[in-house]
Amino acid sequence: MAYEKTFTARWADMDPNRHMRHSAYTDYAAQVRLEFLADRGYPMQEFARLNIGPILFREDTRFLKEIGLSETIRVTAELGGVNEDGSRWRIIHTIYKADGQEAAVVAVDGAWLDLSKRKLTIPPAELTAAFNDITRHTSYADIIRERKE
Repeated sequence: MAYEKTFTARWADMDPNRHMRHSAYTDYAAQVRLEFLADRGYPMQEFARLNIGPILFREDTRFLKEIGLSETIRVTAELGGVNEDGSRWRIIHTIYKADGQEAAVVAVDGAWLDLSKRKLTIPPAELTAAFNDITRHTSYADIIRERKE
């Protein structure tokens, strides 16, 4: 079962077309990612202690159905891919309307940043294990990085 959270679309999420603004979809996806990590023992305070943080390389949103003011939405997080050492990952978020219809799919590709060195880093093994605890999306594929010579 995918990790999921339920929200109510807020007034601040709407645009002049009277539906949820495009960037609100990614805001809800980010909130679910952070709540998943916190629920697995990695709240923002733990990232501060470790001096690392998640960063995104790519964010792709497919809009399928409109979401209106005060609609209840359900946002899931599933693992789309991860590399062997856990330093690179892909999360697929699906945003559902109250009736179960898919409203959007948000795919993000990310990594972990050492906040002192400002360079990519390998996360602690426990964090990699927690990340691997996310249900795998049907499109899951291992991330294989080619080594530079």
